Amino acid sequence: MTSSASDLVTVDVVVVGAGVVGLACARALAMRGLQVAVFERETHFGQGISSRSSEVIHAGLYYPTGSLKAELCVPGSRALYDYCATRQVPHQRVGKLVVATDSADLPALERIASQARANGVEQARLITGDAARNMASELRCCAALWSPDTGIVDSHALMQALADDAEQAGAMLMYGAPVIGGECAAAGQVLQIGGAVPYRVEARWLVNAAGFGAQTLAGALQGFPAAAVPPLYFAKGHYFALSGRNPFKHLIYPVPEPGGLGTHLTLDLAGNARFGPDVEWVDAPDYSVPTNRAQAFANSIRRYWPDVAVERLQPAYAGVRPKLGGPDAPAHDFRIDGPAGHGVPGVVQLFGIESPGLTASLAIAARVSSLVGG
Repeated sequence: MTSSASDLVTVDVVVVGAGVVGLACARALAMRGLQVAVFERETHFGQGISSRSSEVIHAGLYYPTGSLKAELCVPGSRALYDYCATRQVPHQRVGKLVVATDSADLPALERIASQARANGVEQARLITGDAARNMASELRCCAALWSPDTGIVDSHALMQALADDAEQAGAMLMYGAPVIGGECAAAGQVLQIGGAVPYRVEARWLVNAAGFGAQTLAGALQGFPAAAVPPLYFAKGHYFALSGRNPFKHLIYPVPEPGGLGTHLTLDLAGNARFGPDVEWVDAPDYSVPTNRAQAFANSIRRYWPDVAVERLQPAYAGVRPKLGGPDAPAHDFRIDGPAGHGVPGVVQLFGIESPGLTASLAIAARVSSLVGG
């Protein structure tokens, strides 16, 4: 960073937020030779949404044709696998079974298969219940969609690699440095940085990847239209870990439910199983996991794994998704709003970046980079 004659610190681009998407954006922009500064209110990267996900690399099965989620998940998944292999980020292509537990689920399963084909997920295919049970003998289902390109990743190691790449390309990562407001002008953005020693930064471009704080920051920018800031809702999901032996080698998902993908079984890289998330709409992020939810989890899991014992379900963690619509609203897409959309030069706003944000992070970064001028 440099200081101007008016004692403003100046850079080409400010990225607000050091989650997986913010770090990917910083990396992509710094590798173009731009002077990039990342400001994060927490004391380390990935302390918000990115640290409380299921760590799944999604294949892109579900998202509506033409949506940003569909357009960015499939190439993002391929890019992420390549990146993890190149940078030796721990990951595994374990595959996923989306299961129809009775005949009433079959139309939904067929719609998912059709949507997957429309999205360019070439390897996904419908299989019989017998074929699914050959892959997971304790599974109860009458049919399944097999997605071999679904995987898991060590999200912390991924963010560490992205942060290292960004810094090696010249980006500066500033922690404990919240952006508390600013002013948008044609010549650039002047931002107020809080923390122990407040100061101001001037940037030709601002990329708002602040997750839960994206709407608050956008609303605190003088000169940015309030009508271009969407509402924010919080969908909390609890996770329970399975104690003892795990009989599954693949991820197991029921057909989706309103607000999420159902109480599914995911794996970590050690082969341990966990279940979640459920969906609870809350007024603010809250990461507690009530133990009395275990029975409801067991009831849901028994639809596809009848032998699960509630005593084996232990509270693990909770995550919260930033939603652009409430519980009765249809599913919303990502919003990546550049100057052509909101009319303010030099500003890119990222709103509602939930799942599959981790999977699509490199593709999101490429999209953001395409909006940022040289």
